[in-house]
Amino acid sequence: MPTTYLSIVSGKGGVGKSTVAANLAVSLANQGKKVGLIDADIYGFSIPSIMEVRTEPQTINERIQPIEKLGVKLMSSGFLRTDNQPIIMRGPMLGRVIKTFFQEVDWGDTDYLLFDLPPGTGDIPLDLNDLVKDLKEIVVTTPHETASEVAFRAGAMTSRTGNKILGIVENMSYIQCSDCHNQINLFGENGGDRLAQSLASQVLVQFPVQRPDANSPALGIYHTDSLMGKKYNELAHAVIKLTS
Repeated sequence: MPTTYLSIVSGKGGVGKSTVAANLAVSLANQGKKVGLIDADIYGFSIPSIMEVRTEPQTINERIQPIEKLGVKLMSSGFLRTDNQPIIMRGPMLGRVIKTFFQEVDWGDTDYLLFDLPPGTGDIPLDLNDLVKDLKEIVVTTPHETASEVAFRAGAMTSRTGNKILGIVENMSYIQCSDCHNQINLFGENGGDRLAQSLASQVLVQFPVQRPDANSPALGIYHTDSLMGKKYNELAHAVIKLTS
């Protein structure tokens, strides 16, 4: 099976895009897939925190060795700045970093290589579309009307490059009331459906608002037996089906 390249995008920050990228990568690995994850959000990297990895990568035979955790091979600019200091560089340098992560890291044999992209339609998404052909995309939004409206722009960019949108993930869809068993729509309703309709796509999953518990394998990774873990398993199955 050739490598499937999958970017996780959003129109704006704060919608949980990186959490979706990391948990989807782990869920795909739990399905027996060989998975790599590139943290392409150079300025706002969060994969090291979500996966609880602060190791600096080694170079062997002029090839950068990715850091592996929970069955996923990882690369992030955060691994190069373990003191959590900001990455300061201008636009043209960003493309070089992404190219290095893509071409000079020893990814080995992978079924899926995921890219956690920065929000919006700036330099990095453009550079990645030039660098990687046949790129698939998942668009992350919340139910809020503004979030889905902004997310449309990121999805529309994919359509113009000729790549394919696999579907929409609606994050923070609701809070499950533990006493009344009702769903509380804290951030609005139907944002994912509106976005799917405008992009001629489909909603793959709706995630509730829920924090990982004490049994979670990493700070931002949900345990496989939790509600969110099961939902990420559903998302992984959907991705496998759509890319097979």
